[in-house]
Amino acid sequence: MTFATFRTALTTMLGAAAFTLTLTLPAAHAEEQGAVNRAWNDTRQATDNAWDKTKSGSEKAWDKTKQGTNNAWDKTKNGSEKAWDKTKDGTSNAWDKTKSGTEKAWDKTKEGTSDAAKSTKNWGKRTGKAIGNWGDKAGKDISNTFSGDSK
Repeated sequence: MTFATFRTALTTMLGAAAFTLTLTLPAAHAEEQGAVNRAWNDTRQATDNAWDKTKSGSEKAWDKTKQGTNNAWDKTKNGSEKAWDKTKDGTSNAWDKTKSGTEKAWDKTKEGTSDAAKSTKNWGKRTGKAIGNWGDKAGKDISNTFSGDSK
């Protein structure tokens, strides 16, 4: 509570206490009734003033809260849009790099597969020739062994 609000609330409570006290006293003279009316009017006036100040302060606080909320929302919205734009651009770049890398990898795989197929084909031919040559050579060596010709 602010000091002014506290002071107003205290005045209101004192006025209410005074009013309650006067109701419990025995009937007084007409002059005393005027004092009670003045105390009642003062209490009512202080209460009205306190209420007006509270209402005015609440309205000002609400306006500040509303304005602060709008400012925070605008900043959040702008930040989200910027983040989305960066994410969208980054995703496009990442996709381009992934697509390019995949194409290069596929080209290398395709080229390696073709080379392997050609090498396997040639290996079969070379192996067949080597086996055929080995058979001829083995036959000559066996023949030389039995005939006594050794070179």
